[in-house]
Amino acid sequence: MIDILLLAILGIVTWCVASEGAWGAGFIFVSVLLSGLLAMNFFEPLATFMSGNVIGSGAWQQRWDSIALIGLFVGFIFLFREVTVRIAPAYMQVHPLVHEIGRWGFAALTGYITMAFLLTALHTTALPREFIGFTPERQNLFGVVAPDRQWLGFTQYVSEKSMRNGALGHIFDGPEYPLPNHQNRVWPSFPIRYASRRASGTGAVAPPPVSKDKADRSF
Repeated sequence: MIDILLLAILGIVTWCVASEGAWGAGFIFVSVLLSGLLAMNFFEPLATFMSGNVIGSGAWQQRWDSIALIGLFVGFIFLFREVTVRIAPAYMQVHPLVHEIGRWGFAALTGYITMAFLLTALHTTALPREFIGFTPERQNLFGVVAPDRQWLGFTQYVSEKSMRNGALGHIFDGPEYPLPNHQNRVWPSFPIRYASRRASGTGAVAPPPVSKDKADRSF
């Protein structure tokens, strides 16, 4: 089921963005890309602030991560869209072949990024650990591609490189633990952390109790 939903998101977004033409599709692609990166870097501080300052039940506390992530993504897209509409020309003449390649190319990239971002957002929801075919460990696009892990890897790379030297100044995911004889210093844990939270909350099934006799026989 999740595979069909992801494919539908990819197709619908690609079709809608392609109707904007080559220049419009290019601007939308840049807007979606930057919005996704900014949302990923700021949603956890915002969710922490909201959970500590907005009155809500325990169930609502678990939902602030997904609300903050998707809310920031949509908000940044509208902001960048408004900026590009005001500063960019409505139409620029290009060669028909360039026009077709540009609009469909940028539209497909925008659709894939949107699909990958929304799949990543599913990790933060207050839903069961596994639902409608979504599994944290699975390649959730027909068992062949993992768009969420690709997006997490891209976000991690950007936060460790260019964004770390800019205004954000921090790594998106993973504390630094230098180990002897090991090149890796950063240990991301996004899928593990959120899968564990969902498993211990909504939809988690407690293991059956073990009797004393069975426990004694196991030694």
